[in-house]
Amino acid sequence: MHLPVVTLAIAEFTAFVLAVYAAVVLRLGTDHSSIVAENGAVWPRALVFGSSMTVCFLALGLYTTRQRAGAVGLGLRMIIASMVATAALATLFYAAPHMKLGRGVLLAALAISLLAAVAARIIASRVGALEGIKRRVLVYGSSVQLATFNRMRRRSDRAGYHLVGMVLHPGDADEPIDQLNDRVYQAPNGLRALCLELGIDQLVVALQDRRQALPVKELLHCRLAGVSVVEFITFMERETGRIQLDLLNPSWIIFGQGFRRDGVRLFTARALDFVASGVLLVIASPIMLLAMLAIWLDDGRKGGGVFYRQARVGYEGKIFHLTKFRSMRVNAEAAGAQWAQKNDPRVTRVGGFMRKTRIDELPQLLNVLKGHMGFVGPRPERPEFVVELESKIPFYAYRHSVKPGITGWAQLCYPYGSSVEDAAQKLQYDLYYVKNHNLLFDITILLQTVEVVLMGKGAR
Repeated sequence: MHLPVVTLAIAEFTAFVLAVYAAVVLRLGTDHSSIVAENGAVWPRALVFGSSMTVCFLALGLYTTRQRAGAVGLGLRMIIASMVATAALATLFYAAPHMKLGRGVLLAALAISLLAAVAARIIASRVGALEGIKRRVLVYGSSVQLATFNRMRRRSDRAGYHLVGMVLHPGDADEPIDQLNDRVYQAPNGLRALCLELGIDQLVVALQDRRQALPVKELLHCRLAGVSVVEFITFMERETGRIQLDLLNPSWIIFGQGFRRDGVRLFTARALDFVASGVLLVIASPIMLLAMLAIWLDDGRKGGGVFYRQARVGYEGKIFHLTKFRSMRVNAEAAGAQWAQKNDPRVTRVGGFMRKTRIDELPQLLNVLKGHMGFVGPRPERPEFVVELESKIPFYAYRHSVKPGITGWAQLCYPYGSSVEDAAQKLQYDLYYVKNHNLLFDITILLQTVEVVLMGKGAR
C-alpha cells in the first residue's frame, strides 16, 4: 500500500472516531454524563465504530490505487460500506449491550463520518496532485523501457512516485527519445552528482539487455549517498502489484526476497482456511439450500444434478476434483472443454444469477476444508487448459507452488479471463501473490472480495 493511501486510511479512521464524540455532543450536549453512567466511557465504542467503518471501506475497495470508479461510484461504495458497518455494529450491540451506542448517536455518527470521508478525499485529491510529496525517481537505462512508464497514465498509477526523467545508458544513446522531451539528463559528473542535484530518492535501473555493462561503481556511490537503487522489475512489482513476464528472469526469483514456504506461513494459511470456510459455511447454509432447490426446479429434473464436479490442477500440479453448483445446462461440454464466455449460451437462467453473485462458488468451501484448496490463492484451472498454457506462457507452472484459492489477487485485479492472453495477464498477478503471500495479505484479499461480490465485477 502506498503512503498516500495509508495516510488517507489513518485520517479517515481518526475522523470516524471523532465523529462518535461529535454525535454524542450533538445529541446529548456537552454534558454527556448520562451515556457514560449507563454504558461506560465513550472511547471504546468510538474505536469500535472507527474500526468497523475503516474495515468496511477497505472491503469496498476504497483504500486501493486500483479503484477506477468515478465520483458516483465512490459515493455508492461509501454508502454501501456504511450500511455494512451499521449491520455489523448492530450485531455487536446485540451480543454486547454494554458497547451499545444510541440509535440517534449512531445515525449522527454515520452522517458525520460520510461528510468527513468526502472532505478527506477532496483534500487528498488536491494534495495527491502535488509532486513534492512523492518519491522522486530517476531512470537509468533504455528509452524503450519508458513505454512501460507511459502506460501508467492515471494519477492513481503514479500515486507513490514522480518520474523526474531518465539518463540513457551509453549503448542506448541513439534510440528515439521523443517521448521524454526535456526529461533526458546527462551525467557528466557521474550519477551520484546528478541524483543529489535533482533531489532523487530512487534510481531505477532499466536496461533493455541485461548483458550490457552496469556502471557498478557509480551505482554504488549513489547507494552510499542515500539514494535507493532498484531493478526495474522490482520497481514495477511494487508500483503495479504484479510481476511483468517480459522482465522476469530465473535469477531474480532465485536471489530475490519472498516466495515463503516456512512452517509459520503454512500454519497461518491453514488456520485461516479452516476458520474462514467453516464460518462462511454456517452463514451461507440457508443460501446454499435455496440454491440447490432453485437449480433442481429450473434444470435439475433433466438428470443433471445440483452439483458439478470438475478436474482441476492444484498444489504442485496435482489433480483434484472441484465442487460447484451446476450453472450450465446438461451436456454443456459435449464438444469438449471450452473457455467460459460473456453471455455464455450454455448457462442456465438460475446459473446466470449464481455466477454473477458467486453463489455457484460456495461448495468449494468443502474443497478448502479438505485441504485441496486454500481460501486465497490463484484460480485453479482445468488440466486441458494448463497443458496449453504451460506450453505458451513462460513461468506458468510456478503458480502451482501454492494452493489454488476461491478468491485471489488476480481475481481482484483483473477481469474474468477467457483466452491465453488473459491467462498471461492474470499470471503476473498470481506470481505477485506467490512471491508476497502472508496472513495480512490474505485477510486484505478476503475483505476486498466483498467489493467483487457486491458490485458483480468480472462475473460471467
